[in-house]
Amino acid sequence: MAKTFKLKDFVAMIYNEIAKIIAIISFFGMVAIVFKKIPILVSLPETFEKREKRNFFFILIGKLKNINPFKKFSFENFLQKFVFKIRLLSLKTDTKTFQILQNLKKKAFERKKRLDDNYWEEIKKRMRK
Repeated sequence: MAKTFKLKDFVAMIYNEIAKIIAIISFFGMVAIVFKKIPILVSLPETFEKREKRNFFFILIGKLKNINPFKKFSFENFLQKFVFKIRLLSLKTDTKTFQILQNLKKKAFERKKRLDDNYWEEIKKRMRK
């Protein structure tokens, strides 16, 4: 009796063969990497120098002592920033005083306009009497 192959079985067989080929190629790739690294491993010393364990707290204190906030301090940059801030402040005050002055002028003009209107009305009243 002849064995019949179904397409499903054929596809599964091809997938298995592809998986085997990928596994073999990966194995040879790992072997090649190991052979490349052997000279580097041989050149390493046989004994490992153990570093002294230090507490995190002591490491942090040591790093904080090495930090110097005035290391890159430049008097010229400080002076530039200071003068710039003074200039900004003066410009802001100038703008504010200008606004106040304009409001005062506007109020004075309105007051004068009201007085002028009343002036002519008073003259008319006097003329009628």
